[in-house]
Amino acid sequence: MFSKKLFIALFVLLMFTGSVTAKTHNTNKTDLRELFQNNNAVIYALNIRTFNANDINGNDIIDFYDGETSGTFINAIERLDELKDLGINTVHLLPVTPVGKIKALGTAGSLYAISDFHSINLQLVDEKSDLSPREQAKKFIDECHKRNIRVIVDLPSCGSYDLFINNPDLFVLDEDGNTFVPADWLDVRLFNVAANEKEIVHSDIFILHKLFVDYMISLGADGIRADVATIKPYDFWRALIRYARSKKSGFLFLAEASECWTKPASEKAYFTDYKKLLDAGFDGYYGDYFNFKNWHTMEDLTSSVKDRQKVLKKYNEKKSVIGSFATHDEVSPLLIGGEIFSKMIIWLNATLPLNPYYVDGFLQADDYMYDYSNKLAHETYTDDEYYYVHQGQIDIFNFSRRPGSDSSILSDEHKTAMKFRHAHNDIITKGKFIPLETNNEKIFAYQRELNGSSVVVIFNRNLINSENVKVNIQKIRKKSQITFVRTANSGTLMKSKYTAVLKPGEIVVFSVK
Repeated sequence: MFSKKLFIALFVLLMFTGSVTAKTHNTNKTDLRELFQNNNAVIYALNIRTFNANDINGNDIIDFYDGETSGTFINAIERLDELKDLGINTVHLLPVTPVGKIKALGTAGSLYAISDFHSINLQLVDEKSDLSPREQAKKFIDECHKRNIRVIVDLPSCGSYDLFINNPDLFVLDEDGNTFVPADWLDVRLFNVAANEKEIVHSDIFILHKLFVDYMISLGADGIRADVATIKPYDFWRALIRYARSKKSGFLFLAEASECWTKPASEKAYFTDYKKLLDAGFDGYYGDYFNFKNWHTMEDLTSSVKDRQKVLKKYNEKKSVIGSFATHDEVSPLLIGGEIFSKMIIWLNATLPLNPYYVDGFLQADDYMYDYSNKLAHETYTDDEYYYVHQGQIDIFNFSRRPGSDSSILSDEHKTAMKFRHAHNDIITKGKFIPLETNNEKIFAYQRELNGSSVVVIFNRNLINSENVKVNIQKIRKKSQITFVRTANSGTLMKSKYTAVLKPGEIVVFSVK
């Protein structure tokens, strides 16, 4: 069980946060849950530690001894207008809680190696500010809200080795007292979420998660993204979600879960599938759109969308998914298929029945290839002497550069796509998904239709060769008004048939009234 000092500290904090939330229960609301359920959340995932970092010498790492600065809650505010200009209305903050320094990965430590559930990671704090760490985090969230941007905060799934040393009773141990490393996550250890085989929830761990909820709500957060939600039991999530919504109505819970994940992350880990997580009260999950990189026929996309819609319709409350084409765990689309593939992802996000989702750097054309990758570090703030990083993925292990590049091609494409989405919002968020008949399995074509008006999307999934296209469009009449937002030079639309020779990755989008 907890040490006496830790128990007293938790008791005092629970009393404090309970009194605060009780006073604000009637007015503490958010519209994020409704926004998400109706596919109207446009989500931008960011790492505060790198979001507005200043890498002066251009070596991709932040050298504090040279006067360079990492990202903080305070300097992150400078970029919020940029996000608003991109049409972002929700940010997903990668973990902002303190990280472990023992048996760590990277010179700053992984964001997901949580060492404390009820305080702010001091790495994200501006030391020159007169505001406390908590006040700085709250100020950032307040500034988001001023711009009509909601905030989701990440809840890590496993504990750091530092936390294990101080509280071993919170963790799964073998007969020799050794901890379990989930999957290949070498810097974290598996929580003993349920105290026995009957899956009675471990009360001390549940208290820690309640403290996290209380703390995030006190900061003004609008929701939680549960990291690897599958490794905690149904009863755990059901109780925690109910608790959170008793404190703040409309509070969102997003599960990192997928139809593709059917086994526990490791020995001794629980496994709760995505359907049970939705039953427990989660508003949505990741789905399987991250597999798009492996899909080469329209049937792959069609089955994914239809299967998901079939599942989500079973619930009395609305549920949805995110456009998980490129999460922080995925390789940059630029490395997979370049700009043309990245533009596909933008238009899929803009027109499919989902909540668009981007990771910081994607819209700024970052391939996340870091010069310092896995080299011996000049300085470290953990026991790892190397710049550990997953090449091709946004860095969550070091004090590294601000994600992005000098190119505005993808951000400009996104603005065009979001303007189109906004103009046809009812069709895209409420309309039917209709796969279109084509003469070529490499051509992806679908129609979103509502009350006689439609959005049509056609693209060549072949990233190497041009393809001949013949697509049968539904419900086009003589008096229909056709407006192209993206067209091909060779394309023609006669009656209800679209024909063209599409270049590799070429995209066609138009509306029909």
